[in-house]
Amino acid sequence: MTLEMTPRVDEIDWARLIERLLYLFPPVIGVGIVGVLQESDPGIPGLQWGLFLISSFGYTFLTIGLLVAIFLDARRIRRQPRASGNWKPNPWLNAVLTLVWAPIAGVFYLGRRHRRFGTQPGWAGWWSVVALSLAATVFGAVAAGIAVLLVLPGLFLTAIGLAGAIAFGTFPIAIHQDAAYVCTYSDDWHPNPGLYLGVAFMSLVIPPLQPLVAGYYLFRRHRAMGTP
Repeated sequence: MTLEMTPRVDEIDWARLIERLLYLFPPVIGVGIVGVLQESDPGIPGLQWGLFLISSFGYTFLTIGLLVAIFLDARRIRRQPRASGNWKPNPWLNAVLTLVWAPIAGVFYLGRRHRRFGTQPGWAGWWSVVALSLAATVFGAVAAGIAVLLVLPGLFLTAIGLAGAIAFGTFPIAIHQDAAYVCTYSDDWHPNPGLYLGVAFMSLVIPPLQPLVAGYYLFRRHRAMGTP
């Protein structure tokens, strides 16, 4: 059976939708982590179970949405051989990879897609959000260190929670969007937004990586664009 796309479906900007769905993965995963951490808190019965359910259903929903978007985008690209050049993504293979590990498959697909079509740039000020996430991480680390030295568990949880919320909620979006802007308007540096989105996802699992990536990116951006 051959799947046919109606003109209305074919007009959807699937690449943009893939980006938006990927942006939602870190917050959903973060909710699941909070649910696990709350398991030892007897004062809020059922909280960890509720957060875990939200995370589970949210991840499943995003995976299905991303699978469909990547499949249809790859299918449309294969139908336009002149526009796609030598890149002919396999819709079914990409769909299976997305089903297995959606966030990684999604950023890998965007990275390869960017090499052929580029990425639509947006707001020029996303670098400031990258800088904010870097500052929040450094502040959170310092505050957490002080809390450990002074034995202040409340300050420790607040510092980690604030830094984690900013990192999970804004850092991947900001660095991906700003990389798209720099790649479009810089003559000296052309960062791949998909690659930086993938590295940003990795930094959420390996916390020390986040300030290193953010600092390196802002340094390279300053050399290429003169700002910030």
